Amino acid sequence: MEKDPGIVNKADEFLMMFRKGEEFTKELLRENEKLRYRVAQLEETIQRSSDDTKIKYYEERIGALEAELNSLTERYRQVESENKDFASKYVEVEEQNNALANLYVASYQLHSTLDFNEVLRIVLEIIINLIGSEIFVVLLIDEKTEEIIAVAAEGTNLDSVPKFRVGDGIVGTVAQKGESYFSPDFDNTGSKAEWDPLVCIPLKIKEHVIGVIAIFSFLQQKGGFTNIDYELFHLLAGHAATAIFSAKLYTQSERKRTTIQSFLELLKEKPNR
Repeated sequence: MEKDPGIVNKADEFLMMFRKGEEFTKELLRENEKLRYRVAQLEETIQRSSDDTKIKYYEERIGALEAELNSLTERYRQVESENKDFASKYVEVEEQNNALANLYVASYQLHSTLDFNEVLRIVLEIIINLIGSEIFVVLLIDEKTEEIIAVAAEGTNLDSVPKFRVGDGIVGTVAQKGESYFSPDFDNTGSKAEWDPLVCIPLKIKEHVIGVIAIFSFLQQKGGFTNIDYELFHLLAGHAATAIFSAKLYTQSERKRTTIQSFLELLKEKPNR
């Protein structure tokens, strides 16, 4: 039995179409695989890109926070420094107030007595306790001889203090001009020359100088002059001068009164002729 040529041709055509369909399907599968691979690559790229963006964002955020932290730290340091300055100034003001209050009390004591020796004792205490002096001398001017003579001393023998003359040396110049002297080279171990003071303050009543306070050394803990020291020197010069001058006048008047009283007593006792 012979095959029908038409059927054979159709079968061949079908097989060819089937093979082409198979090849096309395989080609589609390959292309699909390629597309899936490409999609996966793109998704990975997108994921990496997203991660990089997030990382960049977080890095920028961290940088901003670090900058803010540094700014806050610097501000904290500034505030801390300001607080220390404030505390230091507060302590300084407290010390000034205490010193001025003590000087006020001492000044009241100065003017509460007319006893010359008592006034000198109070002056010495003020110079020791409020100014921190160790060796110093209170000197008064003898207006007849223009000699400057020590009347009270601390840390040295009164008899060992030489007499100064108005206009000579540091002490004499201060007595003559009425202007305070402060050594430019502060050294609390003592002045360079034996009787050259570190500080010399005129005792003035208005513009009239009656004497000086000469300081030759300070207590060891004193490292230099403070603003309150200058204020204390200025106030002390006026108050001490007034108290010393008043006490001196009173003492002199008392001596004269006693002398006159004794003379009158002698006259009363003189027998009548």
